[in-house]
Amino acid sequence: MSTAYRSQDGSTTDRGERTVGQLFAAATTDLSALVHDEIALAKQEIMKDVKRGAVGGGAGAIAAVIALASIPMFSFAGAYGLHTTGLGLAWCFLIMGGAFVAIAAIAGLLAVRFFKKISPPDRTIASSKATVDVLKNAKPRPAPTMKQM
Repeated sequence: MSTAYRSQDGSTTDRGERTVGQLFAAATTDLSALVHDEIALAKQEIMKDVKRGAVGGGAGAIAAVIALASIPMFSFAGAYGLHTTGLGLAWCFLIMGGAFVAIAAIAGLLAVRFFKKISPPDRTIASSKATVDVLKNAKPRPAPTMKQM
C-alpha cells in the first residue's frame, strides 16, 4: 500500500513509504516552525506588558516629580494665600500639605492600576505545555521489516 506525502518543496507525491530521513526532516521542519511560532507569540505578549509597565512607570515618575518638586513651591504660595482669609499660618500650611498628598495619592493609584494589568504570557505558557505533552506522548513508529516491504 502506498501513501502520499508532502516533500520539502511542498509538492505532494505518491512514492510509497517515506524514508527515515524524510520523516526526520519533516519532523524537524514542523518542530522548528512550532518553536518559531511560540517565540513570536511570547514576544507579542511580553511587548504588550512592557508597554503597560512603561506607562505605569511613567505615571509613577510623574507622581514623584509632582510630589517632590511642587510641594515647597506651591505650599508657601497657597499657605500665605489662605492666611489672608484669617486662618492661622500653621493651619494654612497643613491644608496645603494635605492637598499635595492627595494629588500624589491619586497619581500613585493610577500607577498601581497600570501595574496590575501586567500578566504572564498565558497563551504562550499553555501552548508550550501542550507541545511538551505531545512530545512526551509521541512514540516512534518501528521501522518496517523486510517481510512488510
